[in-house]
Amino acid sequence: MDKKDLQIIGLLEQNGRLSFAAVGEQIGLSKTPCWSRVQQLTEQGVIAGYAATINPNKLGLQVRALVHVIVDFSVYQAFEQAIVAHKAIRACHAVTGEFDYVLEVLAADINDFDSLLRVQLSQLPGVQRFNTALSTRVVKQDGPYSAML
Repeated sequence: MDKKDLQIIGLLEQNGRLSFAAVGEQIGLSKTPCWSRVQQLTEQGVIAGYAATINPNKLGLQVRALVHVIVDFSVYQAFEQAIVAHKAIRACHAVTGEFDYVLEVLAADINDFDSLLRVQLSQLPGVQRFNTALSTRVVKQDGPYSAML
């Protein structure tokens, strides 16, 4: 990857709807070479896809929480399969330290969240214990990868 590729990645991270001509214009390439580079970055898996950024509050999802989970490792695969299938779980990270996983979950309100914990998450395969932290606000999310390079 060269400087032009990194510039393309940075621009597309900011606005994935930019045309190849607009991206090329900003980095000093014509449309066709820019398109070729984007295609190559996509084929290499650097660009994994395009998506809209959604505001969960506007969808009625007012509660965001991080749930730290300890599981019985003899059934971790069943736990992970259940996590992937669960619609309220936005993200799941296998982690080191005191807990085995950190989940990001969304719920409509605190009652919905309480039910999610007591009725659903506590019953997932292998769950031994969990600890939750409610998010009061998001300070930073989805920071650009291009800024790290």
